[in-house]
Amino acid sequence: MNKIHVSVADWRKDIDEIRRIREAVFIAEQSVPPELEWDADDADAVHFLAFEGDFPIGTARLLPSGEIGRVSVLKDWRGLKVGDKLMEAVIGEAEKRGQTRQFLS
Repeated sequence: MNKIHVSVADWRKDIDEIRRIREAVFIAEQSVPPELEWDADDADAVHFLAFEGDFPIGTARLLPSGEIGRVSVLKDWRGLKVGDKLMEAVIGEAEKRGQTRQFLS
């Protein structure tokens, strides 16, 4: 297994990968209705992608309020601390942006 790393994503550029992961986790696995999964907050959020090598395997978003949400990891990569790495990256970015209070949705 390659080293897992997390990067800040570009919503416009990375939307296909973010959608692929969130649709697999929330819509397919957890039966979240698509109209609830996709909301206007995505446009204002800071998005993150976790990668194994060059392959995106997880995502999360940070809202201007400090709310962290839509944390998702593809099934085959769960249990490998991908979620931990996502959370560390989100919290680190929030603190860089002066968001001293973060909370999970």
